[in-house]
Amino acid sequence: MRRIIQRLIAAIVLSIGIVAAAVGTSYGQDKVVRIGYQKYGKLVLLKSKGTLEPKLAADGYQVVWTEFPSGPPLLEALNVGAIDFGNTGEAPPIFAQAAGAPIQYVAYEPPAPKGEAILVAKDSPLTSVADLKGKKVALNKGSNVHYLLVKALEKAGVKYSEVEPVFLAPADARAAFERGAVDAWVIWDPFQAAAEAATAARTLTDGTGIVANYQFYFSSKKFLDANPKIVDAVLAELSTVDDWAKGDIHAVAEQLAPAIGLSVPVVEVALKRQAYGIKPITDAVIADQQQVADAFFALGLIPKSIKISDVARKPGS
Repeated sequence: MRRIIQRLIAAIVLSIGIVAAAVGTSYGQDKVVRIGYQKYGKLVLLKSKGTLEPKLAADGYQVVWTEFPSGPPLLEALNVGAIDFGNTGEAPPIFAQAAGAPIQYVAYEPPAPKGEAILVAKDSPLTSVADLKGKKVALNKGSNVHYLLVKALEKAGVKYSEVEPVFLAPADARAAFERGAVDAWVIWDPFQAAAEAATAARTLTDGTGIVANYQFYFSSKKFLDANPKIVDAVLAELSTVDDWAKGDIHAVAEQLAPAIGLSVPVVEVALKRQAYGIKPITDAVIADQQQVADAFFALGLIPKSIKISDVARKPGS
């Protein structure tokens, strides 16, 4: 079992160079918050706003930002101590916890089921999820869309073992999708919106009625135990940015579009499918996330049963 999980983590681990860079950037700084972010989402908005740095400077803390291509390598960086805080979708923390990563759930965003989907080419003969039986399906291993695929297949009466997963990062999956090397692509926004706009890709299904598609915020246990007020300060600034974002989606799209290399209309589509309102972890959310963990364990995707409540921040802590 140890070898299995080692191979799993090896498949999703971030390149040593990025992790080393994150460690090296903060080396020698006694009071620093190292935040991992992805190209899209509330953290990248917070970074671009620049409001967190002066808030934490008042407590003597510096902020170091490191960008990651997806959730699994971000959590691997947290696992090895390269970052202190970050966010991902539902599935990456399941794999990380199963591997023994010292993560702590500290907040979440409400469900956004339309923000991920199973896409097929506009002229594909496939018309339903059931048609994926025996087909090649591209996805980012260990990401939120991994769970979407599992549950969509289950709802359609197709076993996970009856499709051929092709594990690719978003950029490589887009290329494979466009040249017809795979039959379908399970992907999240803004990549989803970009593919729809550029290729007229059709949606077999999004997450509606199938998965919640939560976004979670995490801290390492060590950092949270030592700096709970700093974690709260980061979450407070995130909530401020979140309030601004939901009130002026067009302005947010204009700010994000150049940074992520997409047009403003495409980013607006993605933002309208996003959820807003960053909240503390609740028992109901823990229960939903436990279902994800149990499903992955039942399929043998993680080597042991885990309890989400073991790594969720307790109220008032």
